[in-house]
Amino acid sequence: MLVDEVRKSCKAVEAAACHVRVSIDAVGGFVNGITREELLAITSPKAFDSELHFFDGGPRTVQYLLAVDTINFAFWPEPGLEYEHLARGFKEALQCDPDALSAQRLSRMTGIQLQTMLSRPGPLPAQEERAALLCEVGSILLRDFGGEAAQLVTAAGGSAAKLVDLVVESFPGFRDVASYRGREVWFLKRAQIFAGDVWGAFQGQGLGNFHDIGRLTMFADYRVPVLLRQLGILQYSSELASRVDSLQELPAGCQEEVEIRACTIQALDNIKAALKGRCGRESCPLPHSVQLDWFLWEQGERQRTNSPPHHRTVTTFY
Repeated sequence: MLVDEVRKSCKAVEAAACHVRVSIDAVGGFVNGITREELLAITSPKAFDSELHFFDGGPRTVQYLLAVDTINFAFWPEPGLEYEHLARGFKEALQCDPDALSAQRLSRMTGIQLQTMLSRPGPLPAQEERAALLCEVGSILLRDFGGEAAQLVTAAGGSAAKLVDLVVESFPGFRDVASYRGREVWFLKRAQIFAGDVWGAFQGQGLGNFHDIGRLTMFADYRVPVLLRQLGILQYSSELASRVDSLQELPAGCQEEVEIRACTIQALDNIKAALKGRCGRESCPLPHSVQLDWFLWEQGERQRTNSPPHHRTVTTFY
């Protein structure tokens, strides 16, 4: 399964990294500082933001989530643009027109149509790339899955890991993989977050009933590394810190960018490992990586106006 390659390849990057390191001491301090109430909240069904997202309990919800996660990238080039604007924009479009995100409509999406659907006053960052990715998804859904993202989920047979494989194999735009010192490094942020979103939206039931949701990793993007750096869990070299803090762009696939993403995934696995002993002692549910990602991402979102800069990379993967 590709999710296993994510964990394996990112662990190898973390071991060889020269620009980013994970502080185990800081991991321990963070884990000890999480309250029991927070642990229970992390594993609560309410961890998924059901107010923000469209949900009707059926296949249209899966269609919505796949469309959202297809264009879930590149917010920072437009000040003020956030994930919530895309999620809520598609939700409102569906509430006005139940067929707004049909495979037929997606397969013919243009940049201007997307901008209009999301009620944006001007072009989105990478607007044409987003529209092209939606076209790809719509066309392949029509060709291989009867036009329904729900059929894609059903084909995974209750496995989140298999769903990630199917998404990456079916839609080239989801193939989030880099090269580091001659070896492939897998991240699969948008494919994994789609599986996590389906699980969360359906509360692990029905179309979201995945027996192996804990097999996924966290979703390596911009927001969580900022928080982990503030906590001392991620530590940057002076050169990388200077580049990030001075808002210099890191080219997609460069060593520094790959190390930030890989070490973020490894840091979350270290947090989960540290929590395992504590949850056993305190008889608390052990969060999996999806839940920990949501918890940390939301913490980062609450602090985003006062946070130090995130790294800047132009990419369609996150």
